[in-house]
Amino acid sequence: MAAPRDRRLVVLAAFALIAVGTVAAVLIGRSGEDDAASSASSSAGCESVAAPEPKRADLQAPAQTVDPGEPLTAVDDTSCGTFEIALDTRRAPKTTNSFAFLAGRGFYDGLGFHRVSSDPQFGVIQGGDPRGDGTGGPGYTVDETPPGDLAYTKGVVAMAKTSAEPPGRSGSQFFVVTSADLGLPPDYALLGEVSEGMDVVERIGGLGLPSEKPRQPVVIDSVEIEER
Repeated sequence: MAAPRDRRLVVLAAFALIAVGTVAAVLIGRSGEDDAASSASSSAGCESVAAPEPKRADLQAPAQTVDPGEPLTAVDDTSCGTFEIALDTRRAPKTTNSFAFLAGRGFYDGLGFHRVSSDPQFGVIQGGDPRGDGTGGPGYTVDETPPGDLAYTKGVVAMAKTSAEPPGRSGSQFFVVTSADLGLPPDYALLGEVSEGMDVVERIGGLGLPSEKPRQPVVIDSVEIEER
């Protein structure tokens, strides 16, 4: 599952695989560059941590407990620092409800950011996969039509999906936009927008290799939902 790859909707289909449009897939193979970069020291401000072990999840979709318009913030504490997401409960009540449910169960604790793209035209950080390879989820999906005027601009947080899934479908994987504007149609479920700690998001984004793997593991310590 993945965020879109570029203006042609190139989407990550599996670990180190990128689906181009909705049909072709190519393997990104730049192991030499990755090996060289991986020997670099830890990024300033990021703790040196071990990569998360893959997990399995088989949860049931939650009941709706988040009220539309309820002022909620997700505080994401990571090995590179803390950033906050103002959840858009008004325009995406079902999606934010699912995210808050998973956070409340500690689902995200110990998971990593498995995909980090530092591409100036397509900058994203993506995490929330229990398997850690871009194919995992919580065991259920949520469908919610994204706002028609949604633009994936810097700081916007949305949910990842495969190219075969319908617009607005989500599981547990989310991505944060770090480039100016991905220029994509509103196919990816809205979660919210970074309200604090964009410097932390950019710090993580700076760890991206050409393969879109992070140069070093970045782990989510916890996600706490707070009223704002």
